[in-house]
Formats: sequence, structure tokens, C-alpha cells
Amino acid sequence: MKKKINKQLILISSIAVVITVLLMTIVFYRILQAQVLEDLKLYASLLAQNSEWVQGEADEGSYQKEDMRITVISADGDVLYESDADRTAMDNHLERPEVRDAIQYGEGQSVRQSSTKGRNTFYYALLLEDGSILRVARESHSIWSILYRSLPVFIGTLILLLVVCLALSRYLTKSLVSPIEQMAADMDHIEDANVYEELVPFAETIKAQHEAILSNANMRQEFTANVSHELKTPLAAISGYSELIENGMAAGEDAVRFAAGIHQSANRLLTLINDIIRLSELDVMKEEEPFEEINLYELAQDSVEMLQIRAEEHGVILSIEGSPCTIQGNRQMLEELIYNLCDNAICYNNIGGSVFVTVEMAGEQPVLRVRDTGIGIPMESQERIFERFYRVDKSRSKSTGGTGLGLAIVKHIVAAHEAHISLVSEVGKGTEITVTFADRKET
Repeated sequence: MKKKINKQLILISSIAVVITVLLMTIVFYRILQAQVLEDLKLYASLLAQNSEWVQGEADEGSYQKEDMRITVISADGDVLYESDADRTAMDNHLERPEVRDAIQYGEGQSVRQSSTKGRNTFYYALLLEDGSILRVARESHSIWSILYRSLPVFIGTLILLLVVCLALSRYLTKSLVSPIEQMAADMDHIEDANVYEELVPFAETIKAQHEAILSNANMRQEFTANVSHELKTPLAAISGYSELIENGMAAGEDAVRFAAGIHQSANRLLTLINDIIRLSELDVMKEEEPFEEINLYELAQDSVEMLQIRAEEHGVILSIEGSPCTIQGNRQMLEELIYNLCDNAICYNNIGGSVFVTVEMAGEQPVLRVRDTGIGIPMESQERIFERFYRVDKSRSKSTGGTGLGLAIVKHIVAAHEAHISLVSEVGKGTEITVTFADRKET
């Protein structure tokens, strides 16, 4: 990053120096050009005002300057006088631009470049009273010759400026990058870094992302530890029962009891693995699951019918009421949502208790409500009930085959549907969980 910034600063500086020199050369040349033409105009005016010169009585060299060329041209374009050459060998000057302008406007000027000498000749022509044209000329360096002559100074200045720019670019780069490096070195105290005002939102975002990454890492580490612990219990039971049977220590009713223990632990292990896999799928789900139009009441009714046998096994009455509500959702995920809520309500209920499932509209929002008359949830546990592997009654959860992941899966599904979940519970009286779906329409 530092090298890239240094290169860009040096490149910008070099381009700026080159452009500045070129522009200054052009400006200075234009000033020179204007000065030369102004001198020619003044010199021509002085010559024209001298009666002896105009009448041809003065000595030709008396008004001659060493660096000036004087030409007198007739109205027909013939050269009457030429200070630097043989006038008889010169062609007609009527088509020269400065002569043509002088005849038409009273004065004219032009600049012509010599391709061999690399010099420019400035011409100024003045129309005299008798119709002849007085032209004065002077040679001067061209813009390219000026630029070439100043090339050593230009190169020296460029090298000096590049050295200065290199030192400044390193200093500026260090001052720019230093706060960023400081933030990167100590992410936990990023707010204490001496950052620029413009980098404050960036720093806050980086800090939030860093904290989120750490939180996720801790959560995954805790999840891995919990998974390992949860898997050990049924595996240890299976290993113990099978070892007793293998060693011939179980026969008759004991063998049946041990086999039932193995079967129960295997089922618990299978359920746990399935929940872990499903939760992992929901965690890494990148693309949205396909949604379709679903009648929430009919879906809840199917789930209730499927769980009736399980409710009877626990001595719980399971019922549903409400009206048809159509939502956009994923059928499989919504089935998991309803199943887990109802299954929890059944498992954590009392014998002779009830579970009421309600589907209805609350204004324009479809609502799914599952209420039970079970053991309830203490106030201090209600905020953590949707955490992975969190159980209010651990002994009861394991005896009923619960994995502690059901409500964590519910939380993911609710988030995927942009819904809202709320919980109201009282110990000894029961629990009511409400899922409110936003932006849905009534059938």
C-alpha cells in the first residue's frame, strides 16, 4: 500500500512539473512574441515619420539596426529596398500575409519559422502615405529552441522536485497509513487510535465487524463444546449397555431393558445429529430458500394432526383454532417451526394439560400462537430460551428426548421469514409463544 501511494504521488508530481514547465514556456514565448512585435511596430513608426527616409534622401545605413531587417515594397509588390539582400533577386511580395494585411488594413504582422535554423522571423508591415509598404523584420528563437536551451535547467529542476516529492510522499504515506496500522494492531481498542475524522465511521464499522467475528467464534466454540458433551451422553449409554450384553451380564428382562436403553439412546443420538445438521444448514444458508404462497392455518392443522399421537402419549390435549391466512414462505421451514413449537409445548406440559394452537389475523398481519398449560419458564431464563442447548429443566428435557436445539432452529426460521417472535410465560401456569408475520395478506 505504501509503495503504491508513493508511486502515485511521484507520478502526479512529475506530471505536474512537466505540465507547469510547458505552460510557462508557452506563456513566456507569447510574452516574447508580443514584445518583439511591439518593438518592430515602434521602429517602423519612427522610420515612417522621418521624411528623409520616406523620400529616399537619407543614408540607408543611418537608421539600420544590426538585428533589424528593413524592406520597402511598392504597391505592386516589387521590392524597392532590402537591407539584408539583393532586392533585384527577390520575388514579388504582394502575397506575403503581412503585406497583404498592410494594404487592406494599414498594418500587418506575421511570424514565419525557419526549419533549418530553428528560429522564427517576426514581420511587421506599415502602409505609407504614397501607397508603398514599409516592412521591418527581426529574428528570434522559436518556442522549441527556447525549450531546448532550457532543457538542462528543466531536468535539474525536475530531479530536485522529484527528490523533494519522494521525501514528502514517504512522510505523507507514513502519516496516512500509520493510524490504519495502529487500528489493525489493536482491534480491541480501535476507538483509541489517532485516526482521521473521515476514518471514524470506517473504524467503527471495523470494530463492530471484529466484535461480531469474535462473538461468532466464541459461539461456535461453545457450540462445539456443547455438541461434544451432548453426544457423549447417549454414546456412553449405548457403549455401557452393549458392553454388559457382550459380556453376558444381561439376560432375560435385563437384556430387554438394556436393549431398550440402547434403542432410546440411539434415537436420541439420531435426533441430536439431525438437529445439529439442520442448524448448521440454516447457519450457512447463503441464498434465500424458495418461497411460495402457503395457507398457514392448513399447514398448522396438518402439524397438529401429526402430533396427536405424541400428545396422547404425554397425556396432553392438543387442539387448533383460527381462520385461513395466506403468507409467502418456505413450506419445509414453516413445518419445522410449527412442529418444534408444538413439540416443546407437549414435552414441557403436565399430564392432563392442554396445548392450544391459534392462527389468525392481527390487523393485516398473520399470527401463529402456541399456548400451553405446562411448567412455564422462569423470568431469568426467558431471554436465553432461544440459545442453543439451553434447557430450563435439563433432567426433564433429556428424559423426553429433547436436544435443546428446537427453539434455536425456530429462531433461525423466524429470521428467514422476517417475522417477529415473542414469549410470555409464568412458572406453573404455562407459556405462550407468538410468531407475527409482517407484510402478508389475508386470504
